[in-house]
Amino acid sequence: MPTIAFVNQKGGCAKSTTSVHFAYWLTQKEASVILVDADAQRSSSIWLSSLEKPIRSEVIQSADDLLERLPGLAEQCDYLIVDGSAGLSETTRAILFRVDLAIVPCQPTGVDLRSASDAVRLIKQAQSVRKGEPKAAVFLSRAVKGTKLLDEAIALLEKTEIPVLKTVLYQRQVIADTFGQGAVVWELSGRPAAESAKEFNKLFNEVMELLP
Repeated sequence: MPTIAFVNQKGGCAKSTTSVHFAYWLTQKEASVILVDADAQRSSSIWLSSLEKPIRSEVIQSADDLLERLPGLAEQCDYLIVDGSAGLSETTRAILFRVDLAIVPCQPTGVDLRSASDAVRLIKQAQSVRKGEPKAAVFLSRAVKGTKLLDEAIALLEKTEIPVLKTVLYQRQVIADTFGQGAVVWELSGRPAAESAKEFNKLFNEVMELLP
């Protein structure tokens, strides 16, 4: 079954937030999901365990264990999601050698754009060894509407030779609050939650279109 990873060397770019929301979104479509938490902070596995209906997660943090265990876990579910580690380490390389699709969340800042370009470089290295795999895409997260920086970031990312998803996740406090509340945006009330839910829906539909 498909394995999808969210990777970037920089923390705070929404890897865990997107991984957890994607896992929840898939389960709402009656798919079976396992999330592999490869990050030292274990945010996504802790978060999933606190949901009203917990979703299965596995904490796997070493490169060797990821290489060995990801294929077997993928056989146990409809979709395997990997929340990548912070830092472009051997762990990230191991993930890229096992996944079908790598998604790079990126904030529209200079530091984050550099980090995203480093992640793209690793993806390209994996693609050269795996004869084109994994498929990959970048999307902008935690963006502020109507800023010149956002437009500049989109223009820069379009030069990476990896597709840039059309959907942008905008910065909202309601998203930042979800972890502490043990919830996802679909479970919260109010207009900001509804707007964020709509953006996640659009983003994940784009992601699904990239799967084999």
